[in-house]
Amino acid sequence: MARRLFAEYLGTGMLVAAVVGSGIMGTLLSSDAAVVLILNMMSTILALGVLIWMLGPISGAHFNPAVTAVTLVKREIHVPEGLAYLACQILGGLSGVALANVMFDLPAFDPSSNARNGFPIWLGEIVATAGLILIIGALTRTGRGHLGPLLVPAWIGAAYFFTSSTSFANPAVTIGRSMTDTFTGIAPSDVLPFIAFQLIGAAVGALLTEILYPRKHPEPLDLPDPVHERG
Repeated sequence: MARRLFAEYLGTGMLVAAVVGSGIMGTLLSSDAAVVLILNMMSTILALGVLIWMLGPISGAHFNPAVTAVTLVKREIHVPEGLAYLACQILGGLSGVALANVMFDLPAFDPSSNARNGFPIWLGEIVATAGLILIIGALTRTGRGHLGPLLVPAWIGAAYFFTSSTSFANPAVTIGRSMTDTFTGIAPSDVLPFIAFQLIGAAVGALLTEILYPRKHPEPLDLPDPVHERG
């Protein structure tokens, strides 16, 4: 249990450090917002892939309260363990943003002034989070979890550019990013609406998983093999 909780803390912390740190580095390297966003996306998806591969066998690599909330609702994790996961993820997010800020000689916690609000952006968070939960559900239900380190970062990377919110899709990451007044920050006053729409997206993703990948599949029809019939 202690190893699993530490893995969730470490994974979420390093993910946030990668997101925030690469955003800061991007702004130091270029004044072009598109270039900064590309650098930010590349660092994020590469770090996420490595973290899922490295820590997935220990904790399942949730690194995300939305993911843990879905497993709790589906009773795939015990309530005390799920709540402990949530606490470690949030603490990890705050530790990660502090690490990134300090590495770039900034205050460990510096509330963001970057406003991110309005229904178009919130809709983007629904889409990003729903897609994430659906991908995780599909991988789990089809027994292809080994593809997680590739497909989960692929979705996040794509959603960086096709969603209006640039794909936060993670309440712990959102909380962490509220404590950096840099490129990737989000104003603390915008955090709760973001999380609310992320949870809506998680519910949508869970519902789509049940529709597309139900737990009990019907038995295949016993149809004659046309090749053998011809033979």
